[in-house]
Amino acid sequence: MFTFFGRNKLVKDDLKQMAKLMFQDVSEDAWDQENLTKRNLDYSVESVRIIDLYVERLKRTDLLDKHFDNFVGRIGAYVGEVIRTNSHQDFDWYEFQSVFKYSSVLHAMEQSKEPYTLLYSKKEDAVILPLWEAAQRLKGASTYRNLLTYVEDMVSTC
Repeated sequence: MFTFFGRNKLVKDDLKQMAKLMFQDVSEDAWDQENLTKRNLDYSVESVRIIDLYVERLKRTDLLDKHFDNFVGRIGAYVGEVIRTNSHQDFDWYEFQSVFKYSSVLHAMEQSKEPYTLLYSKKEDAVILPLWEAAQRLKGASTYRNLLTYVEDMVSTC
């Protein structure tokens, strides 16, 4: 009997719908109602300025502690969709563990990353971690000045 050893399969995890929640499921807060709109959050790089303002507002509330994972998901998904939309690569959303098993690119990263869904380009064997970066930003532990700087860096290197 022959056994074929191939690469593990990648498992997609499409976060487009989660990104849309940034403007579809908005609180009653007047600032949120005015700024977190489909018109303002158009997946342009510039729209991340509004996300940065939103993050700064969240940091001053107790909502962040209560709903941290939800905010990481929504903000990270939106930031990732901005990167996907504005980069010239074939990035798609994949489950962290499937990319970890499929490619050695995550093994080579300097620090351990939490297993969030990520953007992966099979063609370039490249990884972008927008949910992880959103979590770092919300914790106040990001190496980037803001999410806009992160997005600009990711788009320019893709």
